[in-house]
Amino acid sequence: MGQTRRPGRALGLDLGDARIGVAISDDERRLAVPLGTVRTGAPADLRAIAQLVREHGVTVVVVGLPLVMSGTGGARAAHAERFAEALRGVLDVPVELQDERLSTVEAERALRDAGVAGRSRRAVVDRSAATVILQAWLDRST
Repeated sequence: MGQTRRPGRALGLDLGDARIGVAISDDERRLAVPLGTVRTGAPADLRAIAQLVREHGVTVVVVGLPLVMSGTGGARAAHAERFAEALRGVLDVPVELQDERLSTVEAERALRDAGVAGRSRRAVVDRSAATVILQAWLDRST
């Protein structure tokens, strides 16, 4: 997981069962903000992400890697690795993996603390988790 130092925006992805949460950084790669979600399902999800990369001038994509607390990977981590590899096949920018342990928990806590209630919180947790993942990558790469 080398650091990609090309200038430009980074796109963060949180892979869910029904949706992929999406976050984006500023051009200086200091701050991650939620961008939205993409419905899962190949190849439409890959095309949608490629379109976001083109539209926003993204120069690196960061995929959340759901490791278990011991740091090992399971079925979900293997899925993230396969998805990252599929992205590498359709994108002209680097695709990196970022440990996402506790990102969903952290995103849900932040939304709850901000007063976002049950159903509304579930609707935004994917893109919020993507923001947590991308911000961790940004913080690590500076």
